[in-house]
Amino acid sequence: MKKIENIDQIFKLLRQELTKYQLPRISQEKWKEVNRTPFTTLVSCILSLRTKDDVTDKAAESLLKYHDSPDKILNLSEDEIASLIYPVGFYRTKSKKIKEISKIILDKYDGRVPEDFDELLTLPGVGRKTANIVMVYGHNKEGYLPIDTHCHRIPNRLGWIKTKKPEQTEASLKEILPKDYWNEFNSLFVLFGQKICVPISPLCSKCPIENYCKKIGVKNHR
Repeated sequence: MKKIENIDQIFKLLRQELTKYQLPRISQEKWKEVNRTPFTTLVSCILSLRTKDDVTDKAAESLLKYHDSPDKILNLSEDEIASLIYPVGFYRTKSKKIKEISKIILDKYDGRVPEDFDELLTLPGVGRKTANIVMVYGHNKEGYLPIDTHCHRIPNRLGWIKTKKPEQTEASLKEILPKDYWNEFNSLFVLFGQKICVPISPLCSKCPIENYCKKIGVKNHR
């Protein structure tokens, strides 16, 4: 089995460098204004799709501060939900999905977000990334690896793997990344990808792990 060289040092350096930045809301242990539960984690993740973190945070607080359970969500109309979460991307579509999901959770799962990964995937609009996030950050379960665009791009850039799709990245990383790092992988690499290892012209001069990076696909960097 292939091993990632210097993995302990890489994670140590990333932790040290990224302490100066705020973690994405979804991976913070405590949230302001909103109780973090499997349900609020699920809704927050749906809101975050194709939306910037600061917009997601405001929308999540606006909606979930007083409507943090499926039954409370169902007391709202789709228009009311849309108004509360605006201007997240596709806010009308998301308002419909959130209401659909709330009804299913209430009717089928007695108001509790399922703890089974495959059951989560049956919910409208829930893909592997969202399901993994709910398992890790909502249910605090181990053995799951959420992969977003940063978590897909950066391991390929580092030269750890060679994949084309997030699903392939998830499978490949599970084979080579020690399980001790799975739970923090998403939060670290999302923040790293937002602040330093950005998609275009990454800030290699500020990168704490540049010496361990093969810069695969990097044409220009700063």
